[in-house]
Amino acid sequence: MTKKWFWIGMTGVFLLSLSLRFWGLGRFNTFVFDEVYYAKFGNDYLTHTPFFDGHPPLGKLIIALGIWIASHVPFWQGEVNGLTGTVLSPLSYRWINAFSGSFIPLIVAGIAYQLSYRRSFALLAALFTACDGVFLVESRYALINQYIVIFGLLGQLFLLLALANPRKQRRFWLTLSGIAFGASVATKWNGLCYLLGAYLIWIVAWAINRVTDVTNESSVRQKDKLSPIHLRSPLQNLPRLNIFHIIFYLGIIPCIIYSIIWIPHLKLDTRYDFIEVHKQILGFHERLGGNSPKVHPYCAPWYKWPLMIRPIAYFYGNTQSMKDPPPVMGPPLPSGVGKVIYDVHAMGNPFLWWFSVAALLFLVGMLMSKFVVPWVREKRFSAPTSVSIETWTALYIVLNYAVNILPWVGVTRCAFIYHYMTGVIFAFLAIAWLVDQSLRSYYKEVRVFGVTVIFLILFAFIFWMPLYLGLPLSSEDYDRRIMWMGIKTWI
Repeated sequence: MTKKWFWIGMTGVFLLSLSLRFWGLGRFNTFVFDEVYYAKFGNDYLTHTPFFDGHPPLGKLIIALGIWIASHVPFWQGEVNGLTGTVLSPLSYRWINAFSGSFIPLIVAGIAYQLSYRRSFALLAALFTACDGVFLVESRYALINQYIVIFGLLGQLFLLLALANPRKQRRFWLTLSGIAFGASVATKWNGLCYLLGAYLIWIVAWAINRVTDVTNESSVRQKDKLSPIHLRSPLQNLPRLNIFHIIFYLGIIPCIIYSIIWIPHLKLDTRYDFIEVHKQILGFHERLGGNSPKVHPYCAPWYKWPLMIRPIAYFYGNTQSMKDPPPVMGPPLPSGVGKVIYDVHAMGNPFLWWFSVAALLFLVGMLMSKFVVPWVREKRFSAPTSVSIETWTALYIVLNYAVNILPWVGVTRCAFIYHYMTGVIFAFLAIAWLVDQSLRSYYKEVRVFGVTVIFLILFAFIFWMPLYLGLPLSSEDYDRRIMWMGIKTWI
């Protein structure tokens, strides 16, 4: 793919992502799902009203920034409500999420390109990410989950850039990486998994290089001279990071950033100091009930996430006709009276999620054939004498996916499908990689498979888009989507 067509494609993906997030953004002049907390908390910062929340403050501070900027803009002041404690337009507490969420596909594309130096892989990764429902829904409302992903992925991207650049520039990118990782954890604690993923891939790279005997700097330089940059993965340079780099740039700096971000909140709410507020947050999560419908109707343990067994309805209401304004407050109309349904469903793109699971399994099988099968045959562990760029990419995707999912295995509190956002992004990279490989195949049947997957993902995105955007649907159209193929757990 030429650079010209790559940038045309990326521009198109970004404009698609941006337009879908802003289209009808103020449709519901009320709180949608957890906006009842986060939109209000964001405004509380501006009105200097103390409050307690079970998560670190960065996400709410960003929403507060959006409200403050919107208050100085002469437009966007149409329909208003006073649900936050201040008379505001819903656009004022939603727009900054819509804007920032539009960049997630570009960040994913940056990671894909740095892993492989293939523009086609990067473009597919961006396209698939832009065609997901959960990310679209989450970024259209005043919620905070997308910021874990944005900053966590930026931390990963800056780390890859640090590995791809000379030593003098490396310190700059490592510093940015540490700042981004700290910001991710300062949104929600599970942002720590992105940092753990960086630690894990560093350890694995050291182990591989120790076995293949390429850990010394001179041999790495020699390999650099023999191998063009597009044939190497930045991950091969991970052994160049010593323990000081890891402790300082990916340890101390994230801790400093995390602590600094707490300062505005601790000045506002003086009931708890830095240590005590963390005890209160931990206690809050420990008191939450387990994964049972009795605790919350949409509780879903981790093993239900990849197959999208239990998505969440963020908003539901109905009206008697298309001419009526969208429902705002109050109970829904009695059964049989409302003929038009408005539903905002936090559900992924079904085909994208299901194909992604298959792609991850394919990558796991590929890695087993590279490492585990020779180990069993030879009855001793031995890494390949040379690890291809495709193997490094598979390692990166699988390890980061696993480290974002496995910690949830031991979590007993009620969890929801949006907790999967930190991990599913690597599943998107997996299917993008597999489709890209298919399109590059010499076999026509394999290329047809890749084109078919792209078509099905795009078709599914369009088909379920009314549930992502909260568009009006007749009861028949609504049932056709929410009860697709007889699935009953999506309701």
